[in-house]
Amino acid sequence: MTRILIVISLILMSATSQAQKTLPLYEGEIPGAKPGPDLEKTDTWADGIVIVSKISRPTIAVYLPDPKIATKIAVIIFPGGAYGINAIKHEGWDVAEYLVKKGIAAFVVKYRLPDTATMLRPSAAPLMDAQQAIMHVRNNAERYNIDPSKICVMGFSAGGHLAANASTLYRYHATPSAVRPDFSILVYPVISISDSLGHIGSRNNLLGKDPDPATIRFYSNELQVDAKTPPAFLVHAKDDPINYKNSVLYEEALKKYNVPVKLLLFEKGGHGYGMYNKASDIFWPDEAVRYMMDVLNVKNVTN
Repeated sequence: MTRILIVISLILMSATSQAQKTLPLYEGEIPGAKPGPDLEKTDTWADGIVIVSKISRPTIAVYLPDPKIATKIAVIIFPGGAYGINAIKHEGWDVAEYLVKKGIAAFVVKYRLPDTATMLRPSAAPLMDAQQAIMHVRNNAERYNIDPSKICVMGFSAGGHLAANASTLYRYHATPSAVRPDFSILVYPVISISDSLGHIGSRNNLLGKDPDPATIRFYSNELQVDAKTPPAFLVHAKDDPINYKNSVLYEEALKKYNVPVKLLLFEKGGHGYGMYNKASDIFWPDEAVRYMMDVLNVKNVTN
């Protein structure tokens, strides 16, 4: 009996290990990287939040659903952390595990954090990594059993800013169609980096302490929306220290161009709660998945 249990345990462990693997985001050299030691560090805070800092070698973690429930949708996840850390677990790994149970392929990106010591153009590195992640998933659509026209991005806080960048600034890429996402889920996002509304900590980490007005405008997503910006689902709490008007402005900009959008506003919840806003009975991930599937015209096969 004991031997049978050991065999079953090994099978389950094997299945788990095959369900998720982490790959380097770039094959070969990392664009814009300076030579130097890898200083990456992982820590666990007292509340169980796992964070990664000093990221200079980006990766992409792959989570694939059971083919029997696969929706052919892919969601690429960018954890938050003010461009100073990646809150990799509750805004990354945990979300991916939820999505695969919904039949959605999930990809958690550990993107570079701007640093002049390891990067030639620190402010460009996060968006470069986001676009590389989109291209990787799209180029491997058959391998991952996904539809290349249903590749979505999701971001939390500064990761939401990055996901919004990917949704608005794709047109400046050499091959826009390769890096344009088809939908975005923006969770308590930094949208603007303006003096009046932006999160100055995220702006300073991304651009330095004295960016010029043109750069501020370029990275303020509410000013970059056009008719081809992908549809979005936004989540924000009114008591969030990152002003909820970030999400309101993005919603208004999308509506101006008749782009489908839905904004879920909580009265309370603050910031950084990941999937679970304990101040509300609404489980926003279910709401986001339903809206995403509706917009993308995909049937939810897990209900």
